[in-house]
Amino acid sequence: MKVRIEPVNDRMCIVTRERGQPDDLIRFVAGPDGTVVPDLRHALPGRGCWVTAERAVVDQAVKRKLFGRALKSEVTTDPELGAVVDRLLCDSLFGMMNLARKSGQFITGSGKVDDAIRSGAALALMHATDAADDGVRKLRQANTARAMGVTEAEIPVFRLFSADELALVLGDGAFIHAAALAGQAGQGVVKRAKMLARYRNGPDAGPG
Repeated sequence: MKVRIEPVNDRMCIVTRERGQPDDLIRFVAGPDGTVVPDLRHALPGRGCWVTAERAVVDQAVKRKLFGRALKSEVTTDPELGAVVDRLLCDSLFGMMNLARKSGQFITGSGKVDDAIRSGAALALMHATDAADDGVRKLRQANTARAMGVTEAEIPVFRLFSADELALVLGDGAFIHAAALAGQAGQGVVKRAKMLARYRNGPDAGPG
């Protein structure tokens, strides 16, 4: 008789009933006042439940009133919980961008980004959603040339925020084109950007 061994750290989504790794799901707990609270760091105390890290799935959990059942308590769920999670994911990404910049692992400016891509130093490329097509095209060419030169896949590309959104949050650190570089903080930027892209676009949309 063959025994199926479940991964030690897998969790089950309360909506899809599918199991996944913690990095692919969002944990929710009931706060002291009974409000459902997202726990992006998986660190808040108390009983938690898990939802696939996609906006559409979180919205389904709210619509179907699944949190009370999963948390086994009377809870209050913000009807805009999906938007709340989006803002928290954005804040987490912006915070990591600032940390990576201070560590020299997040650079901005078309010229510097182009050099980082071609040299192989860049882990990921980012554009403002309203970046000019010409600038995006030139960096795409650099990304393609890099992949051909080192026989590796192109680095991921993200377009998550407009220039105005970036200026509002990052101030002088705002960018049109940027790159995350190798290092712990740079890797943190890529991880958070991938999660936000998946949350907004679904599992098959990919970066960009």
